[in-house]
Amino acid sequence: MKPTATYRLQLQPGFPFSAAEAAVPYLAGLGVSHLHLSPVLEAVPGSTHGYDVTDPTRVREELGGEEGLRALAGTARTHGLSLVLDIVPNHMAAAPGHNPALWETLRDGPASPYARWFDIDWTAGDGRVLLPVLPGRIGDELTALQVEGDVLHHGAQRFPLREGTAGLPLPELLDAQWYRLGWWRLARTELNYRRFFTVSGLIGVRVEDPEVFDATHATILALVRDGVVAGLRVDHPDGLADPEAYLRRLDEATGGTCWTVVEKVLTDEERLPPGWPVAGTTGYDALRRIDGLLTDPGGAAELLDRYRAYAAPATDRGGAWEPTVRRAAYRVITHELAAETAALTRIAERICARDPALRDHAPWALRTAIRELLVRVPVYRPYRVGGDEVLTVRAAACAKGAFAVAAEATAVDAVRDLALGRLGAGPDHDAFRARFAQTASALRAKSVEDTAYYRYTPLLSANEVGGDPGTPAVSPDAFHAYGERLARDWPTTGTVLTTHDTKRSGDVRARIAVLSECPDHWADFLRRVTEESERLPGGRAPDPQLAWVAWQTAVGFGFPYGERLSAALLKSVREAALHTSWTEPNEAYEKAVTDFVAAAPAGGALAPVAAFARELEPYIRANTLAATLLHLTMPGVPDLYQGSEGEYLALVDPDNRQPFQPLADGPAHEKTALTRRALRLRRDRPEVFGASGTYVPLRAAGPTAEHCVAYCRTGEVVAAVTRLSRRLEVAGGWGETELSLPEGRWSDLLGAGPEWSGGEPVRVAELFAERPVALLARERG
Repeated sequence: MKPTATYRLQLQPGFPFSAAEAAVPYLAGLGVSHLHLSPVLEAVPGSTHGYDVTDPTRVREELGGEEGLRALAGTARTHGLSLVLDIVPNHMAAAPGHNPALWETLRDGPASPYARWFDIDWTAGDGRVLLPVLPGRIGDELTALQVEGDVLHHGAQRFPLREGTAGLPLPELLDAQWYRLGWWRLARTELNYRRFFTVSGLIGVRVEDPEVFDATHATILALVRDGVVAGLRVDHPDGLADPEAYLRRLDEATGGTCWTVVEKVLTDEERLPPGWPVAGTTGYDALRRIDGLLTDPGGAAELLDRYRAYAAPATDRGGAWEPTVRRAAYRVITHELAAETAALTRIAERICARDPALRDHAPWALRTAIRELLVRVPVYRPYRVGGDEVLTVRAAACAKGAFAVAAEATAVDAVRDLALGRLGAGPDHDAFRARFAQTASALRAKSVEDTAYYRYTPLLSANEVGGDPGTPAVSPDAFHAYGERLARDWPTTGTVLTTHDTKRSGDVRARIAVLSECPDHWADFLRRVTEESERLPGGRAPDPQLAWVAWQTAVGFGFPYGERLSAALLKSVREAALHTSWTEPNEAYEKAVTDFVAAAPAGGALAPVAAFARELEPYIRANTLAATLLHLTMPGVPDLYQGSEGEYLALVDPDNRQPFQPLADGPAHEKTALTRRALRLRRDRPEVFGASGTYVPLRAAGPTAEHCVAYCRTGEVVAAVTRLSRRLEVAGGWGETELSLPEGRWSDLLGAGPEWSGGEPVRVAELFAERPVALLARERG
């Protein structure tokens, strides 16, 4: 059964398979077709997310084991539901005490049959694997190291000992291992295994090796063959050596029976490679279009001016978006990804040493060329080998500006051709091309999502995965063009508003987006609340950028929950790495942040924030309902994040990863009622929204037509929403604006509204008389 809608559940020891099983009747009643489960394979004990897989051959015992998963699937099946699993092919936990395959690799070295599982460069340094797991330098940690039998202990950490070395004196014992224990800070420059982004605790897996693929996917494939699993979400395909080849192997192994989506973040107008055998992406591209449609372009530009005046961002603090991204990329590539740059340089050196035409490129020149080209990759990963649209001639010319001597700048041409697969062939050439693309993906994620989004903050609702804060708004025409393309090319792709990775939930973003419609009102509120707060003890923010972010976040919450707000803001300033960071914390600054939050947004300014949010409530309602209806009726398969069928106000993880709780019985929230009605419509009329469904824009006519966005799905369902409702109110309302419905009789699915006749104009003011959205169905028979 192909999905009509999925529901994401975050499994963890506090919410195992049995808890999910208990929630099945509620979720079936909601109207979804599939449960979308976070990773279910064995993970680090206590993990609340499951992406730190330790044994891909076993279902996680803390969740209930394979027996518990099969029981969940059985209960789901009796209620008409199937399962979608989130799988993690790119990496595993670099925790040898919990990871049997890594344990054997570290014990036996390159000769271990498991060594081929992991992306380790055994030729780097002294030929041993660096394990950057110690809190201090090795010399300072010797007394904390203990040998018991064939195991080396450091606190709770365990490491295997190479055969015959257990009786050696400690210094000799350490030198005799296939690994080198080191200070955690060494990872930045000396790491010799591929990792997930900059997380040294997650080691890259070589699923491009058929034997490794078979070994690491056997359990998942057995669950698919047995009918336990009907769909797969592939985590981070950009990290793989050859994503398309992997997806083809996966498709072949599942017999093409699985609905499969990939967590591929597309930027701007980037398209998913058409040859990939998948249903589409997990849906961040849809999120970008929905949020952008509800953002006022003129107001966003005014907000930027207000932001610059209030926060006074210095050149290196994000006065403009593209320069902010570039500066963040330089920081990440030279600091956090220095080891990855070094790995690429080593491969390039080997290639150049064997090629007379390339032999005189100095290592420093190759390293510089690699860095300068990587910071100019405008997408997460360049897929079209041989194409110039990513590594353009212009990008190469700009990269050459880092060289003082033109002759030395030719290293840029060599690196570019290697990255595009234009220079020779062989294992090192393949390795360079793959590793360049993998590093580009990590760089984009860390520099944009985890740095620039926290430095450039005029409108926080735009700072979301796949978003473009520099151009946050999407026009109705652009939205319709996207919808038509999805219906034509990727009709069963995933779509989302909220995930476990979003910086802010869809409802928080919908609230903040209203500020783009009233930049003057926001500026006046900010002036007043700043003045009032600064009269409170501890109420002065440590810097105006932090204050801007704090007040927008508080408005997004509607009520500033102190501990949650404080935790999110601490993460924000650490990620921005302007005053403090994860690796170089500034304790005085961080204390000033928490003191400010406690004194102002979560203290003396509670009332002003709540009052301001109440003023915006009608427009927040319009945004929230519009986003919900668009998500549930546009082309694609909507994925609902746990709890988001009701009002769901959450910030960045871990705030958004709490154990799931079904909504309490009682009168349904307006958003919940809309969600339930739309989901049941999708379930009852799958042909309208499925692979053969169509999407036809319906364009209003009249003085405020741009505020109405409507479309017809397969001639059977019409969805219409109000956009920029506050601007609409200022303009005097709908007036004579009209919308022509397709032929037929149309009934209102959201209330007891009148029937509408198609083929003639309908006054939009009447269509939206009860609520700012409308869901209509053509009467049959």
